[in-house]
Amino acid sequence: MALKIVYKVCCGIDVHKTFVVACIASTNNQGVTTYKRHRFSTYTKGLKELLQWLLEFNCKDVCMESTGKYWIPVYNVLEENCSIVLAHPKYVKAIRGKKTDKKDAKWIADLFKHDLVAGSFMPPADIRQLRDLMRYRYKLTCFMSSEKNRLQNCLTVSNIQLGNIVSDTFGKSSKRILDKILENPQDTSFDIEPSIHSSMKGKIPELELAIDGYITPEQAGKLKIIKKHFEDLESRKTELEELILALASPYQQKLDLILTAPSFKNIFSAITVISEIGVNMESFPSAKHLCSWAGLTPTNNESAGKKKSVRVSKAGCYIKPLLVQCANSVVKSEKHPEIRNRYLRLRKRRGHKKAIIAIARMLLTALYNMLKNNEPYNAELYRKSDIIPANREITVEQAILIAKFQGYRIKSATE
Repeated sequence: MALKIVYKVCCGIDVHKTFVVACIASTNNQGVTTYKRHRFSTYTKGLKELLQWLLEFNCKDVCMESTGKYWIPVYNVLEENCSIVLAHPKYVKAIRGKKTDKKDAKWIADLFKHDLVAGSFMPPADIRQLRDLMRYRYKLTCFMSSEKNRLQNCLTVSNIQLGNIVSDTFGKSSKRILDKILENPQDTSFDIEPSIHSSMKGKIPELELAIDGYITPEQAGKLKIIKKHFEDLESRKTELEELILALASPYQQKLDLILTAPSFKNIFSAITVISEIGVNMESFPSAKHLCSWAGLTPTNNESAGKKKSVRVSKAGCYIKPLLVQCANSVVKSEKHPEIRNRYLRLRKRRGHKKAIIAIARMLLTALYNMLKNNEPYNAELYRKSDIIPANREITVEQAILIAKFQGYRIKSATE
């Protein structure tokens, strides 16, 4: 039986850095498909020519692979006039030994005309811009953490043990002490009291011992560079956050909803969720689909009737760490027993890591329903599901199995 042709006129595009190869597949009423191929430059002029070429043949359905960042300009030019399906390269890869640029484009078109390509989730343009800025903010945060670690390493090498006394090496008091040290690295016997907060007056003897180290001129120079770089990164991050807040202002209502969820207290955590999954939950058929897209569900690996052990997928490399961080925070609090109790039950059976992934999935499911139904977080929905029914019954054999699973040894009453 032949495969059903879903798209009678469609186009497959093989994307490269300097050029794209497009192949239009046109199928007539007798089921015969003809192909038209053309190569275009990736300059804006060439991409506009590609759009005009598609419109000439009345081709509105396009499929292309997501090659690096090279697909983005193509997508931006075609987005307004065409319906684009963006596919992961592993789903449209041609057979080895039969790969050329023209054959790749034809293969993509053939797969797409039968609707055999799984498209990637693509939010609207403004959400994509917000996503780009939020991911850059994440990178800046990582750079700042790296600089903090480098500065702490320099202090350790120089035997300046501020980290043993103060909770934050980059706090106001610590920065003033460090500035004083860098003014004259050879002299660490200065008066500390004017540089510290009043709450730290009782730690003066310990601080004097902690700063009594040996800083070489080279380490002092490195410390100054690291400190200056950290301050520059901090300034750039502040500027970026102002831009992000201005771009996210149209979604303030949705952000307020997300901030009612457990552990979501920072506005940038809420913006991260919006930037990754958008505000229109119609893109995902159910919460399970969203959790799978975010990499919070195990994959399937079954063969010959045997199910093999699997892990969660590597997807959601930006939203998954945020959800895991929020899950680790909320399970330590007594404010949300509906989540903490579920975590404790799961940890007892499956361990901490699997339990945290389950709680992260629970949070994402809640966020999906909050955004879809436009309502704040409601803990009662979870508490009602955890209430034990009054008329639960099990057989004696089932009770014995449960007791054995819990580690009990079963013996008769006469023993």
